[in-house]
This record gives sequence, C-alpha cells and structure tokens, in this order.
Amino acid sequence: MISSVRGEVLSVSLDHVVVEVGGVGFAVQATPATLATLRRGEEAQLHTALVVREDSLTLFGFADADARELFGLLQTVSGIGPRLALATLAVLDPDKLRAALVEGNITVLTSVPGIGRKGAERLTLELRDKVTALAGAGDTPAVTAPGALRAEVVEALAGLGFPAKQAEQAVDKVIADGDGHTTASVLRAALATLGRKR
Repeated sequence: MISSVRGEVLSVSLDHVVVEVGGVGFAVQATPATLATLRRGEEAQLHTALVVREDSLTLFGFADADARELFGLLQTVSGIGPRLALATLAVLDPDKLRAALVEGNITVLTSVPGIGRKGAERLTLELRDKVTALAGAGDTPAVTAPGALRAEVVEALAGLGFPAKQAEQAVDKVIADGDGHTTASVLRAALATLGRKR
C-alpha cells in the first residue's frame, strides 16, 4: 500500500499530477481543488490510496489524510467506486460531506454528478454512524455540529407527530440552554419541553 508520495511535481493535468519519487514518476489522480495547489517544479506531498484492479493500479492523491479516509469510506457503499468517490470529494469538501451524511441531506449529496436520490439515501443510511465514529476518533468536531444535531432531532420529533415549527423551537431552546450534546440527550430534553407545552 502506497500511503503517501513526496517529490518534485513533473506535470499537472486536468485530472492528475505526476510526482517524481526516487527517479520514478507516479501519476496520481486528484480533485481539481488539490491539483490547483500544485506547481510544476515545486515539491509536493500527497496522502494517497492505491486502488488495485485486474487491469490497473491507480493512485489517488489527497491534500490531507482526512479526505483520504472519506475516500475509502465512500467506497464501502455498494455502487460507489473510486471515480465516483473522487468526484464526490471534488464537489464536497470533507466537512460539508460529513455534515450532509449525518443530516441526511439528500439535496447536497445529489449535487454530485453520478449520485441519484437512491444512491444518496444509501450513502446516508450506511455511512451516517461511520462518519460520526470517525469524527469521534479524530479531531473533526464538524459532524456533531449543532446544525447536524438540530436537523436530526427535529426530524425525529416530526416523525413522532410534532409540528415542525414547534419541534424546531423546542430543539433550539435545548441547544441554547446547553442541555444536551448527543442526539439522544437533546431529543429527551426537547420531548420534556414539548410535553410541558401540551
């Protein structure tokens, strides 16, 4: 497994960069945002993932290890290959992607060419808990951001039959009061607040 490459940038194309490492030029597929940071003749370091197929060995490069982890995670979902995983990271930066998965934001996910409604629903269903766990292990608090938490609890309350407006007000109050930091604790506190109003 080649987990990173560092060396002089020999050339930058629309979809890949060639980095010379120890006299060998490695072609590394990358997102436009990553490629835009690289300059011919300068030294670059990329976190990489090697994808092995029967007929090819392809290196995919990322500006940081966080994006590489998400690239691998996306491919655990049926129907998502390395090209589509890279396209997803080209459209959505890691924080935005995580938030969309946790919130179940289908609109954001379907903005990626090649991902339809069914694919987006499958992504959120299969990866919601995994990206939350991944964030807990690292230093990426974006996943448990109040916005993501709020959307999840409001959706749960609406599912229980509470009017959306009422649910939003209750959740906002709980978050503002600092009564909960997890989905379960915010849901409990919001239910208690709504119970008092009835």
